[in-house]
Amino acid sequence: MTADLADTALVAKRKQRDSAVDADLVGQLVAQARDSGLQLTGEGGLLAQLTKLVVESALEGEITDHLGYEHGDPAGRGTGNSRNGTRSKTVVTDVGPVEIDVPRDRDGSFEPQLVRKRQRRLEGVENMVLSLSAKGLTHGEICSHLHEVYGVEVSKQTITTITDKVIEGMTEWQNRPLDPVYPVVFLDAIHVKIRDGKVANRPIYVAMAVTVEGRRDILGLWVGDGGEGAKFWLQVLTELRNRGVEDVLMCVCDGLKGFPDAINQVWPATVVQTCVVHLLRASFRYAARQDWDAIAKALKPVYTAPTEAAALERFCEFTEIWGVKYPAIVRMWENAWAEFTPFLAFDVEIRRVVCTTNAIESVNARIRKAVRARGHFPNEQAALKCVYMAIMSLDPTGTGQKKWVIRWKPALNAFDIAFDGRLSSARK
Repeated sequence: MTADLADTALVAKRKQRDSAVDADLVGQLVAQARDSGLQLTGEGGLLAQLTKLVVESALEGEITDHLGYEHGDPAGRGTGNSRNGTRSKTVVTDVGPVEIDVPRDRDGSFEPQLVRKRQRRLEGVENMVLSLSAKGLTHGEICSHLHEVYGVEVSKQTITTITDKVIEGMTEWQNRPLDPVYPVVFLDAIHVKIRDGKVANRPIYVAMAVTVEGRRDILGLWVGDGGEGAKFWLQVLTELRNRGVEDVLMCVCDGLKGFPDAINQVWPATVVQTCVVHLLRASFRYAARQDWDAIAKALKPVYTAPTEAAALERFCEFTEIWGVKYPAIVRMWENAWAEFTPFLAFDVEIRRVVCTTNAIESVNARIRKAVRARGHFPNEQAALKCVYMAIMSLDPTGTGQKKWVIRWKPALNAFDIAFDGRLSSARK
């Protein structure tokens, strides 16, 4: 950087301390950089040099606060500690690698906070790594991205070290207290490959609730052992009760044998509802691909019927058309009928909440994307970390939650009336 450009940058920095960034000064910086042939980005570019100036200025402010006097101030004489030059180090930033001079003191008591001792990455880079990992990129892909875009060499082990920082937060999140009552809880499982001696499919159980405020909230994640699902779910539900969940109005789940008994053992008054999306997806497994659209169209009048009697009539019509070709689909719906029909007795607002595909499917889609990119995981903790990061990045702007809350009031009234005020009483 030329002397004029450095002087202009320092003036801009001093002015920024007193007021907002001056657009004229920024324009001068860019113009001088262009005149001197300096690139805006890249190693040694304008942004990198400005980052160096800002970071070094902040570090100078930190050591001034630590020592209690400005550089060259006579007040520092005889205090027993003073400045002792600087040491150079290169840190990875959002604009690429930047070499900075870190001030030192004579007795070695200065502990910089912006760029701590042995720290080689600024916080923005770590947040970028976590964001890329949450979006499903593998560690190798993140390394390649940082190298191609920022010219930074970061090892896979470094990426692992950064992402491991979420484990403490994940543990705290997994054990946080929960609300005393939830209108609806969705229970589902995603299968991942975990290497435990040999690579095997293991379920990760997900519990997602709709709160009394209309928000969606992931209550927890658990890695199963691949054994009997209903038995493991009983442990999960018991844990949720121990964390403060006293009542759940409706549980939406798949048709796993023994699931309703496990749910009602923990919350006896809960209505167990088979997930319509699971039933449809399971139906397609028995059918040829060219028949999927026709089957979906024929089944829609069944789960949108105004009453259970009407649903039964529509199902008989479906059986007449498809029963001969796909008897397994008919048998599956007959076996699930008792847990499929409860929501038909409720208001349309409750049905909309229970049957929406966006509720649990958006969560599952994000999890599957992240899991598919990894292939398999070395252990349970790595799998949980991946899934946790994926769900934490589901709605970064909060737009989705706002839409749910806006549409929630009619459903809240319907739930409170249909369930005799259990929502209100549990909230008091």
